[in-house]
Amino acid sequence: MLGVALVALALSSCEDSLNYNEYTAYDKAYIDRNFNYVGGFITKIYNDLDSDFGNLGGAMLSSATDESEYSGYNATGNTIEDFFNGNWSPANPHLTIWSQAYDGITYCNEFLDNWTGLTFDEFKMNQDYYKQMFQYNNYQWEVRWARAYFYFILVRQYGSVPFKIHNGTGDEDTALPCTSYDEIFKFIDDECNAIKDQIVEDYTEISDYAYTTVETGRASRFAVLALRAQAALYHASPLFNPNNDTELWRQAALANKELIDACEAKGKKLASTYSNLWSSDFFSNSDVYDELLFARRVAASTSVEQNNFPVGYSSGRGGNCPTQDLVDAYDCTDGLSIAESPLYDPQNPYANRDPRLGMTIARNGEAWPNDITNTSYATLQTYTGGAHARPTTAYATPTGYYLKKLLYNGCILRSGYTTAATYHGWLTFRLGGMYLNYAEAVFLYFKAAGSARAADVTTDVFPVSARELASKTRTRVGMPEIADHLSNEAFWEAYKRERQVELAFEGHRFYDIRRWKEDGNKFLNIHRMVITQNEDGTLNYQTVPFTRGDGQWQEKWNFFPFSQTEIQKSGGAIVQNPGW
Repeated sequence: MLGVALVALALSSCEDSLNYNEYTAYDKAYIDRNFNYVGGFITKIYNDLDSDFGNLGGAMLSSATDESEYSGYNATGNTIEDFFNGNWSPANPHLTIWSQAYDGITYCNEFLDNWTGLTFDEFKMNQDYYKQMFQYNNYQWEVRWARAYFYFILVRQYGSVPFKIHNGTGDEDTALPCTSYDEIFKFIDDECNAIKDQIVEDYTEISDYAYTTVETGRASRFAVLALRAQAALYHASPLFNPNNDTELWRQAALANKELIDACEAKGKKLASTYSNLWSSDFFSNSDVYDELLFARRVAASTSVEQNNFPVGYSSGRGGNCPTQDLVDAYDCTDGLSIAESPLYDPQNPYANRDPRLGMTIARNGEAWPNDITNTSYATLQTYTGGAHARPTTAYATPTGYYLKKLLYNGCILRSGYTTAATYHGWLTFRLGGMYLNYAEAVFLYFKAAGSARAADVTTDVFPVSARELASKTRTRVGMPEIADHLSNEAFWEAYKRERQVELAFEGHRFYDIRRWKEDGNKFLNIHRMVITQNEDGTLNYQTVPFTRGDGQWQEKWNFFPFSQTEIQKSGGAIVQNPGW
């Protein structure tokens, strides 16, 4: 059990700001005295939720995939390279979420065992007592959601993991054996089913709530349904479903359908503008809130921009540079891939392309960020020898591209200028991703049942086809729907491209390839764009391959290794994942 409640960074949100208040360490008797002290405890749990704006020395996990290549100031020897250079091991396990998730689980158990059922009798005469109690009683559902979510990110990364719903002594908790991933997935599903009709549905409707402003940063019924749907999709995937149990695909399709039906009944829909999803006002923008199901809020800063703005612009560090592989995944405006479309011109490669390419990736000749027009160079020069390219500038992009997505393009980093710190939200769950989840689950369900054109199948239970749902994120930006009557193989390739494009840099690609158990070699054999400028100013474009490590994916990489230290501390109760 925890001896004290280490409560830090209590969050109080308002429509245009997030305010952080410091708390010190107090014991249970102190926290029992006041609603706000309990609220601070809940905030500690929210602060343990995951995000990835550059957790590995500025590098995102995207740079261990074919989405990007890291080129920041710490590029030489950056730990992101360990994922493909052989330095990843039980002695160097990259515990990116282990300690954070179990810290969160411990706090969740502590709250549920010791801080539920309070009545705060001394405040009964307060005018807002019943609203405060409504808020307080909702905390238990938020905490149970958070605990289930912590287990999801653990099982996603490790497979079977130690499991507890009550805290023991330090020695008892350390010696817990791993619980099978099937049991962990069942726990997540059962918890979400138990709380989905208890938790607040929509924090924009606050008449019964003690807050005077919109609390869009808290877990809602939609976050609960989204967690259940996402976990069900993972459970059905080949990594966790080696026998291709058709029932798991059906359950995943049903869970995602339940979420989508609930969203649409509430009037939730895709944001009208794709790039609004990572706008600086994401937490108060009603257009974003239509699509957002849960976002992990982080403290305001400019570090994300500094880490990823182009080298050669002020203090930009280059950061996570999109690969040519990601660029090539964007279809042409006729809806065909670049390998199929007559619109694609290798020497004018960005014309007639999916608009999301321009919203996600900064390329040669663009004014990115906005402030670049106030420097010596009005646009990006990523051609060889250009101001923002190698060899002119050390640590410049190796791929020919810089990142736009997740960044605030109005940020100014020039010395002597001040840009207010910007809020960022990690897009944990959003409706666009859930449309794709449903499409994948229902497609693979009908495929496993023997359909040769599974993407077009509908039934009374699943009245919307996989193809129609997978096309919604395309039509949002004016792209044609995925073609109908495709073979299963052709649709699967189209679906994977759509998922890669729509969810780029949102943390999915790293795990999608693993749970599918296919395409791993793509992470190790990436491509770059080399642009050369001719004497007359025209440009030549050439795609060149680049191999990471030995270029061969290893099966054991589908799961992270358990730390050798954790295995030793457990007295052998934790058994190392296969191959490590």
